[in-house]
Amino acid sequence: MFTKMYVFLRASACRLIMSAVAITLSASWTIADPLDEAIQSRNDLEKSRDVYRHPKETLLFFDVQPGMTVVETLPGRGWYSKILVPYLGPSGHFIAANYPLDLAAKVFGERWDSMRERLEGWPQTFPVWASTLSVDPPKIATYYITQAPLSLAGSVDRILFIRSLHHLNRFDPQMLDHAAEESFRLLKPGGIVGVVQHRAPPANSEQWADGSNGYLRTSRVVAAFESAGLKLAEESQLNANPNDVPTESDRVWRLPPTLRAENDEERQHSINVGESDRMTLKFVKLVK
Repeated sequence: MFTKMYVFLRASACRLIMSAVAITLSASWTIADPLDEAIQSRNDLEKSRDVYRHPKETLLFFDVQPGMTVVETLPGRGWYSKILVPYLGPSGHFIAANYPLDLAAKVFGERWDSMRERLEGWPQTFPVWASTLSVDPPKIATYYITQAPLSLAGSVDRILFIRSLHHLNRFDPQMLDHAAEESFRLLKPGGIVGVVQHRAPPANSEQWADGSNGYLRTSRVVAAFESAGLKLAEESQLNANPNDVPTESDRVWRLPPTLRAENDEERQHSINVGESDRMTLKFVKLVK
């Protein structure tokens, strides 16, 4: 009797152990990828733009990883920030870089008076807001493009220029060159600059493609960063849109999400085109 009871209890214990192991293994298989988790945590409007912006594929192409020091230029309302902050995690360092105030004044033009106070206070208010994007955020800091603190030199893993280069070239092309030179200084050896930028058709004139219409030529972008000492390592068509073929009477802001259209017919045409055609370029600071 005692032997049968012992065998029964031993078999029951083995079954419990096996069940616990199975549950543990199952749980480990279903743990979400941190990048997927960050992407899926956004609202439906933000996720609806993924079909044009491909955030997962883009960040993987630039090899952005948790724990890195990453600069996002022109974060705006935080479309990419809402992915990067939770993805980098508590061991990471997220740095937002905005346009210098004198450039912002030119960009906003007549709207500058209504924007000035907010942008002047941005270095203090942005980190407070960005820290709310994750329950365990990375270290968060800010600077103005071309005015990065000397202490950041050689400390950055990735710098992302996502739809932010056109205004740097628009009013004074040297500002784009200076931003590229600054990027070289900030990056660690082996660090990467990732560019996603509205792409001008090669047939359109250089004057039209100077950034004032939102578009830049790929050759202009490559020249700026390679002249600064970086190497174009790879180009991707991840964010290409062959439906966007702007004429010299078009501006990028006619397209979603801005949709500045003259009438309902033009608006519907822009919706059908979708977001802009974009170059996706990876530049590397070579290890000497």
